Amino acid sequence: MRSTTLRRWSFIHTWTSLICTLFLLLLALTGLPLIFHHELEHLLGEAPELREMAADTPRLELQQLVEAAEQHRPGEVLQYLGWEADEPNGVVAITAATAGTEPNASHTFMLDARTGEAVAMPAANGGVMMLMLRLHVDLLAGLPGKWLLAFMGLLFVLAIVSGVVLYAPFMRKLKFAEVRRDKSTRLRWLDLHNLLGIVTLAWALTVGITGVISACADLLIEAWRNDTLAAMVEPYRDAPPLTSRAPADELLRIAGAAAPGMRPDFIAFPGTRFSSEHHYAVFMVGDSHLTSHLWTPVLIDAQTLAVTAVGERPWYMDALAMSQPLHFGDYGGRPMQLLWAVLDVLTIIVLGSGLYLWWVRRRAPRAALRDEVVA
Repeated sequence: MRSTTLRRWSFIHTWTSLICTLFLLLLALTGLPLIFHHELEHLLGEAPELREMAADTPRLELQQLVEAAEQHRPGEVLQYLGWEADEPNGVVAITAATAGTEPNASHTFMLDARTGEAVAMPAANGGVMMLMLRLHVDLLAGLPGKWLLAFMGLLFVLAIVSGVVLYAPFMRKLKFAEVRRDKSTRLRWLDLHNLLGIVTLAWALTVGITGVISACADLLIEAWRNDTLAAMVEPYRDAPPLTSRAPADELLRIAGAAAPGMRPDFIAFPGTRFSSEHHYAVFMVGDSHLTSHLWTPVLIDAQTLAVTAVGERPWYMDALAMSQPLHFGDYGGRPMQLLWAVLDVLTIIVLGSGLYLWWVRRRAPRAALRDEVVA
């Protein structure tokens, strides 16, 4: 019975690994530069560069920045304004043909908060780093690519779990972390495959699970829109279409009063998928490493500037908000980036050695494999 169970787990591990390995190799290879995306954007000249100005240069009012964004892209509407944590004088603007245009068809640039000058952001509009991100997120295939990668992520998690189940009986006759250097090349690679698999276990599970959550972002956002956001804007369901809106100058002050102790992360303008046809939505975050990724939306009537709702955060949106920076190692600064990079490289070795072991096992005579347990 025990032998039968192990064979089943071995079958699960082999085929879940094989099906997802090529996709995971692509994700691991594209994920490595994304860990250092800030640094690489500057190195490649894809990061926005603001002009040097006196430290006490005053900033423009928010409505002036809105107008500057609209003037920079005539014929388009402003969807979002956001603040970069590492560029205090920069405001990120996203414009598109309509407020509801999907993200991949929008245009992103930075505004100098002191002058309203628009600065290009190549990394957000088709640069090398954006190509890496699109390959990593959706294989350049949009929603179908995201669903495919979510499925591959689930197979990866199952491959990890099945590998752990097989590891214990495999190591029963060996010392922990032993690599049998006096054995065949195949067995040495098997030992190394198992060793690196266990060393990277917690990280691989973390990255696999957060990757699946991130791949489901569109589904989670749509659930939030249909549940939490719909309840927040229910009083406006039968309201007439918005014909004019109040200037944006007071939005940050109003949102700060409604969510004390928090700071603005971005503003969603009326008609976008993070607001409604009748509201500005100011998304507030905390100041700690953890809470700086957790959004609290403040809905403000776009005509009267009255706060109509301060949103509760459903657990799945918290999971999404925390999974994305954790997936790329953005929580702990440079030490965490380096750790993520080392573990990423080790995972590439695990994936490559797994393919090698499968190929050698297929070609080897059955008698030569009698002492081997696939893990």
